[in-house]
Amino acid sequence: MKAQIKLGRIFGVEIGLHYSWFIIALLITLSLAGQFSLNNPDWSDSLRWGLAIITAVLFFAAIVAHELSHAVVAKARGLPVRSITLFALGGVAEIEREAADAKTEFWMGIIGPITSLVIGLICLGITMALGWRPPEFPRQPLTAMLMWLGYINIALAVFNMIPGFPLDGGRVLRGIVWWITGDARRATTIASRVGQFIAFGMIVFGVMRFFEGAGFNGLWIAFIGWFLLSASRESYAQLAITEGLRGVRVADVMSRDCPTVDGHSNLQTFVEENLVRTGRRCFAVTLNGHTEGMITPSEISDVQRARWPYTTVADVMRPLDQVRTVGLNTPVSEALEVMAREDLNQLPVIADGELAGLISRGHVLQLLQTRAELHV
Repeated sequence: MKAQIKLGRIFGVEIGLHYSWFIIALLITLSLAGQFSLNNPDWSDSLRWGLAIITAVLFFAAIVAHELSHAVVAKARGLPVRSITLFALGGVAEIEREAADAKTEFWMGIIGPITSLVIGLICLGITMALGWRPPEFPRQPLTAMLMWLGYINIALAVFNMIPGFPLDGGRVLRGIVWWITGDARRATTIASRVGQFIAFGMIVFGVMRFFEGAGFNGLWIAFIGWFLLSASRESYAQLAITEGLRGVRVADVMSRDCPTVDGHSNLQTFVEENLVRTGRRCFAVTLNGHTEGMITPSEISDVQRARWPYTTVADVMRPLDQVRTVGLNTPVSEALEVMAREDLNQLPVIADGELAGLISRGHVLQLLQTRAELHV
């Protein structure tokens, strides 16, 4: 999930907001304002709304802390973390690679709920130190805010420990099964099926609650179940692909027959004789027998058509040192992640400073289809 609004970086991890975040932020603020109004009718409107906004902001700060804990463990285990995005159902840390062993998967999963639990206990501890005793609702704004933050963070920890993939609890379950069986694929299948079962149960329960008169709360539970069901299936598919590509290197699937074009050719000739006629989209550009760059329709589209006869391929190519490349021994799963992250269809393969070939999404798809047909 990509963030539309960038907030900055913490520990080198980019923090951002998805547009859907504003919906849940508004709903939480409205809910808090209503709760404060119901339990403390003597509070002024400005106090209720101001405290509701501050509490909502601190809640989302706690979610960032939850996701940052995942990022810290991932980085400590050698997994790059690209960003953290807040959206309608919480937050998600974009970790560029999946865990390589059961121990990493377990700790990456469990650290988030531990962080939320600690935050919740600290908030409740401070609230009780200030004189609050359950089940009474606090009368002071500070204790009311800390009490809510305490309960909601503990609830977040409990919810995330539900053993349904891709929730944190599902990753913990996957790590445990992986450690016991030594089979990552089997662990993924079990965790995914448990996640889908739980998600389906939430959908049924939410619908039943709706017809029993729970109204929006029932629909909200069903929506969360639907989201988890979709996320579980998608995560399983991604992990299945990763497991299917484990041990496969770029050199195993790349095409060594990379089409080339002379950099001195003009764009008009190149388009008519190469792009349009062959349908190929990526060409290596050579100058004096050496590969100097790459050219695709993307670079050509930036040039006015009237200028094509007077513009050489070398004028608009992307120099090789500015192109995202991979090596012969790069894992195919990593190359696929790069293409997905940077919205590329192919990547040049470099060996000893020279272009050795190309790897594309099509090459990876063909490999996966062949393995699926042979059930291997």
